[in-house]
Amino acid sequence: MSESFITGLAESTRRFVAITGLLAALAGVAILVWPGHAWKAITVVLAIYAIIAGIVYVVVAAMGRSLGTGGRIGHGLLGLLYIVAGCVAFGQLSQTAGFLAIFIAVMIGVMWVMEGFVALFVVSTEGSSAWTIIFAIISILAGLSLVSSPVWGAVFLWWLLGLSLVVLGLLNAFRAILSKPTA
Repeated sequence: MSESFITGLAESTRRFVAITGLLAALAGVAILVWPGHAWKAITVVLAIYAIIAGIVYVVVAAMGRSLGTGGRIGHGLLGLLYIVAGCVAFGQLSQTAGFLAIFIAVMIGVMWVMEGFVALFVVSTEGSSAWTIIFAIISILAGLSLVSSPVWGAVFLWWLLGLSLVVLGLLNAFRAILSKPTA
């Protein structure tokens, strides 16, 4: 490969990182300034995805000659379920957004609790038992706090996501803008 090609590729990559960093920072600002609207926007994207996926499943059910009867029925029913879920999400946007926020908070809380217990189970095989135990205790407590108060947990996680996107997005953009292209 020529040196000019590599330089051009490095410059394109640097621009891409700068642009995506700025977009991430803008998304973070949107989350912090308009948290409800941002959740609704994510819900709209998921609803559109569900409807498109549903249509694809229905088409596969109707056109998939290699599928058996059970496969075609299954794909058709799954497609209809996706379409109904997407339509319900559009019809009940605020409620769906709230449900998704609480569901994600509970899911993360359960995963943190499980991760903490798994860490306790392998504590004897880890190199640093004290750090593993500290990690396990914090993970279990953080998970239990999310599960026991999922609304506050969802709000906290949403704000943390917004702040992280702003800080990390700007850092990535500045790093890309201020870096010198290498060949």
